[in-house]
Amino acid sequence: MEQPYKSVETKKTEFVDVPIRVRYADTDMMGIVYYGTYPVYFEIGRSEYMRTKGFTYKEFEDMGYHLVVVGMEIKYYNTATYDDLLIVKARISELQSRGMTFHYKIYKDENLVVEGKTKHICVNSSKKTVVIPSHLVHILKDVISK
Repeated sequence: MEQPYKSVETKKTEFVDVPIRVRYADTDMMGIVYYGTYPVYFEIGRSEYMRTKGFTYKEFEDMGYHLVVVGMEIKYYNTATYDDLLIVKARISELQSRGMTFHYKIYKDENLVVEGKTKHICVNSSKKTVVIPSHLVHILKDVISK
């Protein structure tokens, strides 16, 4: 049986940087990135974060697990427009036995555009909440304080 562990807030996990070029389809009639597009950018950052840790989200799904978004926070600071190069910074800020929280910062040049968090729970293929597989916890071990 999996042994649960305490929730851990981390300050030492580094952000993974993912460049994204704003597409025309990402903008509204004013040419500004539509506010609902940023969660898509968060997803890209989250997927690439896992990939840099050596474990893709597809591999996670192939094992019969999913990370379901159960909460999201977004704060908007500046605008981005068509063809801007954005840097999505993603990291895990909290890891619990059955879920995790990702933290994101999106920059254009040196300017913070958006900051946000998504909270996830781990479910199996039957959509039942389960403990995060130990294999994934091992890969993400830098999130857990020693």
